[in-house]
Amino acid sequence: MLGPGGREHAIVRALLADPFVREVHAAPGNAGIAADVRTHDVDAGSPGVVVELARSLGSDLVVIGPEAPLAAGVADALLDAGIPVFGPTRAAAQLEASKAFAKQVMAAAGVPTAMARVAATDEEAGEALCTFGAPYVVKDDGLAAGKGVVVTDDLDEARAHASECFRAGGTVVIEEYLDGPEVSLFVLSDGRTVVPLAPAQDFKRIHDGDQGPNTGGMGAYSPLEWVPAGLVEEVLTRVAQPVIDEMAHRGTPFAGVLYVGLALTSRGMRVIEFNARFGDPETQAVLARLTTPLGGVLLAAAKGTLDQIDPLNWSPKTAVAVVLASENYPDAPVIGRRVRGLRKAAKVDGAHVLHAGTAERDGKVVSSGGRVLAVVGLGDSLEDARSTAYEGLALIDLEGGQYRTDIALKAARAEVSFTGPAAATA
Repeated sequence: MLGPGGREHAIVRALLADPFVREVHAAPGNAGIAADVRTHDVDAGSPGVVVELARSLGSDLVVIGPEAPLAAGVADALLDAGIPVFGPTRAAAQLEASKAFAKQVMAAAGVPTAMARVAATDEEAGEALCTFGAPYVVKDDGLAAGKGVVVTDDLDEARAHASECFRAGGTVVIEEYLDGPEVSLFVLSDGRTVVPLAPAQDFKRIHDGDQGPNTGGMGAYSPLEWVPAGLVEEVLTRVAQPVIDEMAHRGTPFAGVLYVGLALTSRGMRVIEFNARFGDPETQAVLARLTTPLGGVLLAAAKGTLDQIDPLNWSPKTAVAVVLASENYPDAPVIGRRVRGLRKAAKVDGAHVLHAGTAERDGKVVSSGGRVLAVVGLGDSLEDARSTAYEGLALIDLEGGQYRTDIALKAARAEVSFTGPAAATA
């Protein structure tokens, strides 16, 4: 397992629960992952180093968690070495690494998405912003760890974000604003066949009520009782399969997980973005409910045999994941502070703790990143799952730590709904 975060800890836990998995290693991991499996302090973004480690361990499968190793071509190097890998090649990972490329693929595949323009200068950005109007949506064209998007009613703020990207040598994608609730859907692919996981919804803004700057994600829940029947099948038919087919047609087959970020607008379903890996923190909630052994599914995707697996099975329970972040996240997070209460939180019935930005120092767990951990609660209802997650979180102490108190609250109050055209697919 390559990666250091909460998504990787969730995958490690799921692999450990697979009776057919003999052994799990992680590189570089974090304090929580290190408590579960053997970790290796290596550069997960170095193709040669990863291949050498996989060979030394006799790995049957390498699972790539974050986006940086994908963009660095780690999957390519493993494939060249004859080592099965779950994660797309560098060329296929362009679906995430370049939003402009993703728009081109969507256009070729006939995928419904927001109207957009690519801008490389302040003048081009200004013209596009005036064309689409407020709210303004400005996206860094490259990888930005989930924080390269600005959505604002302030034209000056939108212009400033575009200018910042230009100064860094990049371009931006400026889009029309998509109204309606958002949905995250992970779709596994072996380059030909697609298999969906359960939909989830995440919360990007740092503060309650979706206020403040965007983050990598402050919480998530699954399943979504309010989505229209037939939505998953519609996404497979209109988005996932056409994109996978288009990538194969281009000679860059996509094998791994395609994260489909959706907006259910008043005009129907629209794709917001693609990621070429599991999303964080949606993975923490989704995998908490998966009862099908994960290892065999990921291996089938790596070996091109997804069409031979049985349908996935899911727990009827609801999962809610709430993220605890460091002080000053997402701007300049304060790290190195002691994290207390982890054992107490893990003892809450139905709760478990997944580490993200943690490290061990003198036998103690300390924060080492912006998002420190997530507490996942399982319950018979959304209200129960929320209560369990927050009960566990209340037992954890991190000086200056911050978390949202409203993860899945609107859904629990039945205040999230969709009545647009996609409902007709039910």
